[in-house]
Amino acid sequence: MFWQEAKENEHYIVPDDVVDLVFSIQCRCLPVDHSYALSQAIAAALPWFADEAHAGLHTIHVAESGNGWMRPDDPKALLHLSRRTRLMLRLPRQRLADAGKLTGQTLDVGGHAMRVEKAVVKPLSAITTLFSRYIVAGEGLDEMAFLREVQALLADMGIKPKKMLCGIEHVIATPERKIHTRSLMLADLDVAESVRLQQRGLGPWRTLGCGLFLPHKDINEVRPVLD
Repeated sequence: MFWQEAKENEHYIVPDDVVDLVFSIQCRCLPVDHSYALSQAIAAALPWFADEAHAGLHTIHVAESGNGWMRPDDPKALLHLSRRTRLMLRLPRQRLADAGKLTGQTLDVGGHAMRVEKAVVKPLSAITTLFSRYIVAGEGLDEMAFLREVQALLADMGIKPKKMLCGIEHVIATPERKIHTRSLMLADLDVAESVRLQQRGLGPWRTLGCGLFLPHKDINEVRPVLD
């Protein structure tokens, strides 16, 4: 864990040159580890997607319930999607019209049919606590070494994190390799830093869902668990 005191942010207008495009979908279920299959299906429908520098795929997660259901550990287990489940792509604004061509298509995601329906544009957030489920990390890299690597990557982007907390390890499987990742939370960023990080992401494999950040509840709410 890395911790410094917070500082107030100045007023900041969030630019709209990078946004999230959120599609309604009809899909009964997907494997827990569906990153590669979904990325391939989107790239087949949108041939430019894999090479677009600022494009990313938010992998699909369903809510854990209060009645004991937890996300399965088996990557081949199935997630059962609800009508509220969405497909979300992070894209530069100039690609929105191109990505809109997904609407009305049925994607084959590892043998599971996903019907893509209407989309809405969602701007990036001015919230200064961000969370990424998957940041690429070396296999066996311990927590402090991972945080040092993250800090160096952020410094190259002109971002000076005040609070960082890494979480569970996760492996994303592709036919060529296994990609080792860790989750990461950052807090008390400047608004401009938060937006920059959402726009650019952190590390490789954005089209597999890695390195993408979403707004999250304040890190101080999880700190007592660690004390």
